[in-house]
Amino acid sequence: MTNAQLMDLAKEARNMAYAPYSHFLVGAAILAEDGRVFTGCNVENASYGGTICAERTAAVKAVSEGCKSFKTIAVATSSGEWGAPCGLCRQFLYEFMPEGNVLMWDDAKGIKEMPLKELLPMGFRGEDIK
Repeated sequence: MTNAQLMDLAKEARNMAYAPYSHFLVGAAILAEDGRVFTGCNVENASYGGTICAERTAAVKAVSEGCKSFKTIAVATSSGEWGAPCGLCRQFLYEFMPEGNVLMWDDAKGIKEMPLKELLPMGFRGEDIK
């Protein structure tokens, strides 16, 4: 799967977003180590704390299907500019892809790729809890 193909899936997932409050649509596509791809979109809730981001939706779908190791996640937002995962999503993703990469979409500039470790310096996992 190429980065462009993964991003296309994220853009498709963005069309399914439920964002009646922020109107900020986000789609994500996560590539598992075994080659499977899982997509997700943001789903808002009137109780804002109940909202789930696209990145976590995709990751939770993958985990619920037995996948717990990811290589890359693509994120596409409705802003048309690069949109990085929020802090909560960065930490959540770090649990499953500390060496993974994040792809972000900009309508004018295309794909930007960054290691998750650069987006979340000093992230931690279970083995770091003592």
